[in-house]
Amino acid sequence: MTAVLQKITIFMEMIKFSHTIFALPFALSGALLAIRGLPSGRQLLFIILAMVGARTAAMAMNRLIDADIDAKNPRTAGRAIPAGLLSRGAVFGAIVLSVGLLLWSAAMLNPLCLKLSPIALGFLVLYSYCKRFTALAHIVLGICLAAAPIGAWVALTGKIELPAIVLGLIVLWVSAFDMLYALQDLEYDRSVGLHSIPVALGVNGSLWLSRLFHLITVGLLVWLILLLGLGLWFWIGTGAMTAMLLYEHWLLRGGDLTKLDAAFFTMNGYISLTFLAATAADVFL
Repeated sequence: MTAVLQKITIFMEMIKFSHTIFALPFALSGALLAIRGLPSGRQLLFIILAMVGARTAAMAMNRLIDADIDAKNPRTAGRAIPAGLLSRGAVFGAIVLSVGLLLWSAAMLNPLCLKLSPIALGFLVLYSYCKRFTALAHIVLGICLAAAPIGAWVALTGKIELPAIVLGLIVLWVSAFDMLYALQDLEYDRSVGLHSIPVALGVNGSLWLSRLFHLITVGLLVWLILLLGLGLWFWIGTGAMTAMLLYEHWLLRGGDLTKLDAAFFTMNGYISLTFLAATAADVFL
């Protein structure tokens, strides 16, 4: 039993399960905004299960597909699969279970969710292969995460509407952070012929493009406010998120990557939670 729990712990660390906090608040915000109120317990349960299934499948697929690449990269050689802590078969089995959880949860929500879920899965698989042929992997990752609020909206309304699309586009701010995160592997990626925005644009080019993405994100937040007639609380939340985005770029000023973890993980989590808090305050207060 201890060995099983140890393997589960290793698996959870491998897929960075704790980082679900990046996307889950946006899914919950999408649900709150879709009906301007609190969904039923059943709806919330299956929205969360669908998101957990999708994210677990995505991360496990990425680790499995990239295992050989990770083994050659000093920064990632210690990951579970290349280090021999988890077998490829075990990870594949976890992927099958996670995909099953996503499809079952989608079916429990409504027919449109189930019909759209293979498209989401297609993007999840595509992301893991993108770095082999295009620098746009960061954009594909953003699209994958954008499915969280759009999926929650569809789960409750049974249709795709403009506010849901704007919500999804807001989540593309993660693409900018992925560009910055990829700076850690710039030299390695160049040496083995892998593609990324940092490889294509270098450090300064990646920093400026990420700033542009975040400027667009702020514009989309304002558009969402006007589109849905949101109030003071959401304006306050937008101001706070804008300040945090500015702080992240201040941390990385001049191409200083020593504070990348603080910018990427800590502040990303705060921004996601602020978005949810602003949404909940606007809906309920």
